[in-house]
Amino acid sequence: MPSLTPVTTTRLGSHLPLLDLLPDAQPFAWVRMGDGIVGWGVHATTTVSGPHRFSDARHWWQKQLESFAVTNTVHGNGTGPVLFTSFSFSPEDVSVLVIPKVIVGKKGDKSWITWIGSDPQPILNAEVQELKNVSVTWEVDGEADAAWKTRVQTAVDRIQSDVLDKVVLARDAIGTAKTSIDARSVLRTLSTEYPSTWNFSISGLVGATPELLLRLTRGMITSRVLAGTISKTGNDERDLALAGSLARSSKDLEEHEYAVRSVADAIEPFCTSINVPESPFVLHLANVMHLATDVTGALAETLAHVDAFTILEQLHPSAAVCGTPRPKAAQLISEIEGMSRGRYAGPVGWIDAAGDGELGIALRCGQINGDSIRIFAGCGIVAGSDPVKELAESEAKFVPMRSALR
Repeated sequence: MPSLTPVTTTRLGSHLPLLDLLPDAQPFAWVRMGDGIVGWGVHATTTVSGPHRFSDARHWWQKQLESFAVTNTVHGNGTGPVLFTSFSFSPEDVSVLVIPKVIVGKKGDKSWITWIGSDPQPILNAEVQELKNVSVTWEVDGEADAAWKTRVQTAVDRIQSDVLDKVVLARDAIGTAKTSIDARSVLRTLSTEYPSTWNFSISGLVGATPELLLRLTRGMITSRVLAGTISKTGNDERDLALAGSLARSSKDLEEHEYAVRSVADAIEPFCTSINVPESPFVLHLANVMHLATDVTGALAETLAHVDAFTILEQLHPSAAVCGTPRPKAAQLISEIEGMSRGRYAGPVGWIDAAGDGELGIALRCGQINGDSIRIFAGCGIVAGSDPVKELAESEAKFVPMRSALR
């Protein structure tokens, strides 16, 4: 019988900014307002794809856990061995699973470190790569903009013919730098400019999502749903008026209701009770405002073997990134969107040994490939959507990544 690999978790006395600890350009991170977890080094990694990718991911994670001898004096969510995961939007694309060698976490006044192996010093003392900011040049393609507006109009026509209620259409943009793009630089800028979002980095996918798909903590489920967007002007008085118009917009409220209902319906079979607020609140970010609703539920204690993987399989894709009804929306996306989303709009975050975790939807993000990056934006299309306004909204959603790469 092979010997077990030691995994050690212990408290840290200091509280250094998590993103400042990362030693190389391929970091793992899930951080919001200073709290979260970061990691580096790779103990094990794999990819999954296909219709059973969530259960395949669970199976691989469980096999890895069986090979560990865990010593954990801290306890709580995110302590002990942790799996960073970034699932694809479509089953056909590749999802990535990574177990870092070193993980540092912070929650409130508690900090901890986890390392895999008997001696953490070699990797803890690894030479820190110099952090370099780079300037990215973006491809300009007017024909692509026109084509996307045509796709939006096609979607509106399908919705008005009663084929479906809502569909989310995405587009991308390609940027190129003169040297390799360092995810750490992008993360630091995003965390400063968008502190209320969840900043993430997993295997080249880096971003700042405002949307929490699933937090599972000791039997409590939380999901923050965003749908309905308006750009900010920078004028406080004007933006206050715009927030009011967003909260009253029948088009945006309709889009938001579809998204909230899809989440509530997905988690209901697992819960003894669910709380869905009667009306959304307006979430203010640096460049846009969203209609937002926090859906919560209490996991039924009688259900065995329900973990984050189980719930993700039902939650994804939500109406916020796919549409309603989901099968018809997914079919239309496949038919007219004209690109592979990869891991954009898929679940991204971490899952611990207990099956708890915190995962967002990979939005406001980009996929780094050496000296190039592909960024994404999507818009919810309903019967009242205007292709020109939707194009402007998508440009606003590009802003976080564009500004982080200046």
